[in-house]
Amino acid sequence: MGTRRQDDFYEAINEEWIAQAVIPNDKSRTGGFIDLADEIEELMLATTDKWLAGDDVPDDQVLQNFIKYHRLAADWQTRNQLGTDPVRPIIERYQQFKSFADFAQNIVSLEKEGLSNALPLGIAPDFKDAQTYVLWADALGTILPDTTYYEPGHPQGADLLKQWRESQEQLLPKFGFSSDEIKDLLDKAIVFDARVAKVVLSQEESSEYVKLYKPYKWADFTALAPALPLDDIVTAMIGEKPDMVVVPEERFWHAADQFFSEEAWPLLQATLIVGIANGYTGYLSDEVRILGGAYSRALSGTPEAKNRQKSAYYLAEGPFNQALGLWYAHKKFSAAAKADVEDKVATMIDVYKERLQQATWLQQATRDQAVVKLNAIKPHIGYPEKLPDYYQDKIVDDGATLFEAMQKFTQQSVARTWAKWHQPVDRDEWHMPAHMVNAYYDPQQNQIVFPAAILQAPFYSLEQSASANYGGIGAVIAHEISHAFDTNGASFDEHGSLNNWWTDEDYAAFKERTQKIIAQFDGLDSYGAKVNGKLTVSENVADLGGFAAALAAAKREADFSAKEFFESWATIWRMKARPELMKFFAAVDVHAPNKARTNVIVSNFDDFYGTFDVKPDDGMYREPSNRTMIW
Repeated sequence: MGTRRQDDFYEAINEEWIAQAVIPNDKSRTGGFIDLADEIEELMLATTDKWLAGDDVPDDQVLQNFIKYHRLAADWQTRNQLGTDPVRPIIERYQQFKSFADFAQNIVSLEKEGLSNALPLGIAPDFKDAQTYVLWADALGTILPDTTYYEPGHPQGADLLKQWRESQEQLLPKFGFSSDEIKDLLDKAIVFDARVAKVVLSQEESSEYVKLYKPYKWADFTALAPALPLDDIVTAMIGEKPDMVVVPEERFWHAADQFFSEEAWPLLQATLIVGIANGYTGYLSDEVRILGGAYSRALSGTPEAKNRQKSAYYLAEGPFNQALGLWYAHKKFSAAAKADVEDKVATMIDVYKERLQQATWLQQATRDQAVVKLNAIKPHIGYPEKLPDYYQDKIVDDGATLFEAMQKFTQQSVARTWAKWHQPVDRDEWHMPAHMVNAYYDPQQNQIVFPAAILQAPFYSLEQSASANYGGIGAVIAHEISHAFDTNGASFDEHGSLNNWWTDEDYAAFKERTQKIIAQFDGLDSYGAKVNGKLTVSENVADLGGFAAALAAAKREADFSAKEFFESWATIWRMKARPELMKFFAAVDVHAPNKARTNVIVSNFDDFYGTFDVKPDDGMYREPSNRTMIW
């Protein structure tokens, strides 16, 4: 006898699939989203291999440049012959810097060339004015996935750092370093990394958007890092001194002399050299690419590297992903499906309005403002109308090597990013290609985006019942709409700007409800790791709100089936994953594990108890006083 739905709904629906599912050796997981991604991967590999062979070559200029780039990526004979030669001159440049001052004078040229310069400045929309790009100051990254891994007694921290070091000891000799040089580089890089880990934000801290908005006057910011010629650097990149900069990583910049100073230079130099050796392994020989991915495979528990065919395709896809997404969508996404999904989005927004007006725990003024925000949400379905203009500049020069073509694309990307400063935000540009199995809500654009790839079974199909579709894609659509009112989205207004549109009493009531969600998830087991309720709260709030709205929408249908709706929800979240990946996710992922997403959410709905006859002694039972509803 299998698992009862009343005891563990996720297991009961998915146990047969879980028993038979096999995780491919070059993957860390398999399941609902991943199965679709694997099917798309198969299609794209078969299609692009035909293009490489000269068959059915599209007449689109951008895709023809993709094919040229793909051909260079797939030329393993040349790549293996060159080995690490393309990167060695870059490493020598870093070795020749005599001091921090010498390095600092070269930061601008390194930045323009797209080379690592340890300067975590970037251009992104202003939280207070979402229509304009401003300067942001972030922090350097760490070797381990999160600052929590550096805490004494962390079950994986020391072992992962050891694995990282061992992977470097295998990789760095390929760049001509002696064992003494390698020991010196790694000792210094690990000391530098420990400094960074003490001051950068944890994943949990980073997940609270509102607390990241810390604007500084430019002069106050530059005073934090006196050894960095920030005036000269930023003026060279944007043409003038900025008036302000947003500094989410305050602790890091208040400790800037630990990273940007003559005292820190030997440590920083070693870190940069190790970073350069690692940064380009995917463009080098097959042996080096496999060695270069060893640490990330250890993090996710993946036994094998991708084969040469997949590796070359994904490398080439990177700069051209939107173009390949458009090709995929025009081939696979019907006009009927697009119209049907657009209709579902409109229905879901209508249901949301209804539910907001019924949220009696809110005052009318707050409810009205929420509806204003809801009315302003812009949905993007399937694929963008056109490619961004800059795709026309992605030209692979005749005679260029793979490395030269990559460097050109990198330099174009860097120049384009800096040129955005104080420019209006392009609200039509997608941040996901159409062949990616995913969806997102952008709080600063107040828009939801559903690429064509997710708009298929088991999430959605014209052949599935309406109830199954609402339990699948309907809940996903409503989940993304719910992000407008999650613990992050709730702080942004209808224009996408940081603006408190709540009364104090209503926001306190909202926090009380979200605290219940944190408590429902916090401490749940995931492969021996513990779920962090605070880290995952925004996604869990979106799941709860999305599920409630999708259920209400499904009930509007004449042939509503609660059983099909709930079972569809459990089916889309089925996943089989490697334990290493799940421990990694528990530390860094803002999403709860799929089993918890399924079971905790349904346990808040009275319909679930009636549909599956769940009683107080059953594993899925939650006391009515512990059930919660937000939207």
